[in-house]
Amino acid sequence: MSIDVTPYRQLREATQARDRGLRDKVMSLEDAAKLVKDGEHVGIGGCHTSRTPFAMIWALIRERRKDLVISRSITSTEGDLLFASGLSRHVITSWFTQGIVWGISKVMRHYTESKLAHFEEWSHMSIGLRYRAGAMGIPFIPSRSMLGSDVIERLGDRVRTMACPFTGEELVLLPALNPDVVLIHVQRCDCYGNAQIDGLQFMDIDMAMAATRVILTTECIVSNDQIRRTPDRTRIPFFTVEAVVEVPMGSAPHECYGLYEPFFPHLDEYAARTKDPVKGAQAYLEDYYYEPKSWTDYLTKLGMAEVLDACRRGRSVFND
Repeated sequence: MSIDVTPYRQLREATQARDRGLRDKVMSLEDAAKLVKDGEHVGIGGCHTSRTPFAMIWALIRERRKDLVISRSITSTEGDLLFASGLSRHVITSWFTQGIVWGISKVMRHYTESKLAHFEEWSHMSIGLRYRAGAMGIPFIPSRSMLGSDVIERLGDRVRTMACPFTGEELVLLPALNPDVVLIHVQRCDCYGNAQIDGLQFMDIDMAMAATRVILTTECIVSNDQIRRTPDRTRIPFFTVEAVVEVPMGSAPHECYGLYEPFFPHLDEYAARTKDPVKGAQAYLEDYYYEPKSWTDYLTKLGMAEVLDACRRGRSVFND
């Protein structure tokens, strides 16, 4: 399987076609989900259990999207649900498991070992550099990442090597990643899409610049005046953003720095339920994705005790 790299002129035309006006982009989860089409390449912001845009993923699964190509720096439980729901059969990432505590994902192993889905593995550095190349508008970026490992061999013709024209040293050529859509969850943004991120930014800034469009979910929408008071904290500019969705606890059961920590008891329950990777995952989807009528209903299913405990632990970082 080779890689298609979007030519610069095509990227430029897509960028110029964007509506870069300062307009109100606030909409519902359901309306934002309709902006994602079957078969598109969707990048997921955050990293592992940090700032995962779970509310948007929840909406896409309920919308019965299919055949999405997903890319993310490090994939956790959301990857299981992408496979189990049929939303995706191809995930591009550097690591794919619920977490060290719970071991390798049984759901991921079932789908990949049974050839029902494809886990395309790159190194963590190479994923980041691929987004960086996409953000820069260049077709590839040279690196030493993955030299000396067998990851390159398993990627086949998806990756190339070359001799540096200046030193003669071997370099890896990493193809750019330019997702059609990127989903990013942030602590706050204004109605136009100027977003501020607390804590680690991961690869989100490059992802936003590399994508054709960005869907932001946010813990709260604030005024543009408040954003302007601390412009140095604005990481994602409005002109990259297509939609803004205000959705408190939008990363649950994962964490959002400064607000809430992962819902560990729930993640324990998830790991126990998915020991049967087929029936367990389907039952989980039914209980937490298809049955609730709204994101509020979903949070109710998680339980008030879990929500309050996660918030208490999350906000304690500012009180030490």
